[in-house]
Amino acid sequence: MWLEDVGLRYHRRGPWVLRQVTVGVAPGEAVVVLGRNGAGKSTLLQLLAGVLRPSRGRVLDRPSVVGWVPERFPADQPFTVDGYLVSMARVAGLSPSEADRTVRHWVDRLGLGPFRTVRLAQLSKGTAQKVGLAQALLRPPGLLVLDEPWEGLDAVARELVPQVVDEVLADGGSVLVSDHRGETVRLPGAREWRVADGAVVERASSDAAAVAVVELEVPVGQLPATVARLRAEGHHVLRVRGQSAPPETTCPAVEPPFEVAR
Repeated sequence: MWLEDVGLRYHRRGPWVLRQVTVGVAPGEAVVVLGRNGAGKSTLLQLLAGVLRPSRGRVLDRPSVVGWVPERFPADQPFTVDGYLVSMARVAGLSPSEADRTVRHWVDRLGLGPFRTVRLAQLSKGTAQKVGLAQALLRPPGLLVLDEPWEGLDAVARELVPQVVDEVLADGGSVLVSDHRGETVRLPGAREWRVADGAVVERASSDAAAVAVVELEVPVGQLPATVARLRAEGHHVLRVRGQSAPPETTCPAVEPPFEVAR
């Protein structure tokens, strides 16, 4: 699918969030969307998913089945997990038996079994995100759009996201993912789009091929010096994790802590 000379602003006289964007993603391709907070990543993903309509330009060849997972699942709804997912499956065109079977599959796979009768509004953010992921996969999507899909997920579910992406790609679907946690290192081979100043620029594949990601574990007392040395040598520190990392060692847009991932 393609965005052709697309621009978007939220109000008629408002500023342009995106301008003259022309990008495309082919079947079987994954794209990681990067950029600072407020740069327009979510806007771009919503345009691609069909949640927003462009103010200018065209969206071409969007697949008929789109799975969309927003950054924060809208859990303020009067449904149980089971009731919501079965209803969404029926809206997606599944028969009653298909809906029950598909919902059961994703509930089991995402560890939602204990929450089937819990109302959405009572779920934690991470559990609500799992419900959002499940509803996006009730029918095999030709396009799967994930806005910060790892946010709030437990370790098991975080490992599941790349598996789901691989399955969609293997079926000939396309996947777009935004991420500020550095989790997209789990998607080797994905293209990269960077959003800044209303434009979308693709990172050259030759640059991506030259990058390796390494995780390091260092003693607490050596952490500041280690991070400083890595940066001085030109390495990009994606995040620092741990229990008591000093403030000067944390990276922008990353949770404090250590075990340095580069």
